[in-house]
Amino acid sequence: MTDQHGELDAALERVIDAARAHLAAVRAAQGRIDDDAVWQAYVALNNASFAYDEQLLDAFGEVTPWDVESIDPDEADERFGAGEGVEATDPHPRVISVRQRRDYRVPSVAALIRVAEAARREGTPEEDEPAPVEGVGEAVLELLQSGDGSLSALDVPELEPLDGVVMVSEVGTPVDLESFDDDDPVGPFQPAADDRLVGRLDEHPFLELDEEHDHDHAH
Repeated sequence: MTDQHGELDAALERVIDAARAHLAAVRAAQGRIDDDAVWQAYVALNNASFAYDEQLLDAFGEVTPWDVESIDPDEADERFGAGEGVEATDPHPRVISVRQRRDYRVPSVAALIRVAEAARREGTPEEDEPAPVEGVGEAVLELLQSGDGSLSALDVPELEPLDGVVMVSEVGTPVDLESFDDDDPVGPFQPAADDRLVGRLDEHPFLELDEEHDHDHAH
């Protein structure tokens, strides 16, 4: 049993080392998509976790929360590098345009402004005094800027999401922001005559919550 314990300890150490290597690779990639080092570190972490899970099961009949399958490193490398060095021969003749609108209710103006001012202070050098946030529109814009423009920055309790819509279109040319005034609310989103709407996705956040609530009551 002592040897078995030693093997388990060694397997766990390999998981820890692989997790650290994966984190280091992710940090070094700085958000780059399809980074080779991140993928290799991911495969190593996956396989180390799988091996530890298998050994734990054999030794004690216990499992980890990690639901993983072994990945063949050679096949993984071939799959990852399949597109490298291949020249694109079928470019799409059109530009894909994604337009999104999401509406929010503001339950408390004061609460929203407080969270926006906190975000502004966090992004302001300590020696500078940040300007106060004036109004709900500026508050929402501040949250977006602090989140690098991602709508996920608006997933806060101070904003209640209402219906939204996402439209995917094929357009002839990409948007030229320089041709629109900064205060033009229509121009950048206005479809051209030759644009083709591919499809539209409707978002109903509260409808989904109501359905879950009804489902709970059904039980």
